[in-house]
Amino acid sequence: MPATKLNVRPIQVDFRLTSQTYRALKVAITSMNIYASDEEIRLDERQLSQDLGVSRTPIREAMARLEQEGFLRIVARKGAFVVRKTKAEIIEMITVWAALESMAARLITVNASDEEIGTLRAMFTTYEGKEIDANIDEYSDSNVRFHQKLLSLSNNKLINEMTENLFIHINSIRASTIGQDNRVNRSIIDHMHIIEALERRDTELAERLVRDHTLNLAAHVEKNVNSLD
Repeated sequence: MPATKLNVRPIQVDFRLTSQTYRALKVAITSMNIYASDEEIRLDERQLSQDLGVSRTPIREAMARLEQEGFLRIVARKGAFVVRKTKAEIIEMITVWAALESMAARLITVNASDEEIGTLRAMFTTYEGKEIDANIDEYSDSNVRFHQKLLSLSNNKLINEMTENLFIHINSIRASTIGQDNRVNRSIIDHMHIIEALERRDTELAERLVRDHTLNLAAHVEKNVNSLD
């Protein structure tokens, strides 16, 4: 007996649902410290479906997009894993970040208002002496926000787009290393010098200080971070 042909219409795919799922996953991934442990980070498709309240189809479509962007690695019959870079790749990424962020600093001295630059100083007024070491996780979050703010204050859309996919790796490495080798104290000193240069609209100095600050992270990773070899 032939199958009965039902009178149905094509289903309209709700691309908004996939986009919302993609954004939710991307925010969650970029908020993680993916280098805090040596264990691979595997995403549970079933659990994500339950947590987000959506079917697995938009989850899979979002994961496929995140794989194309380099955030995930999908392995047949094993699942999706958050991508982590090798030490050499991290150093290369930090070098690129240094170039882009130092250009952002140059643009800030030209484009940003005094009030906008003042928001950078406000981030660090609560940290004094031993309080920094006692609140290192809180300072680490402020450190990440500082570098995000530098990029946004450049008012250059392309710089922000180019650094978006570097963000998860650079800031996870920052968070993982900020407590090592007295880096937290040097970090806040560097930040204050950068802010002072920006406030004076000293374009060349601000650009150099930001570049050197980020390249110092690359040097620290090269010398001290062996878990990524």
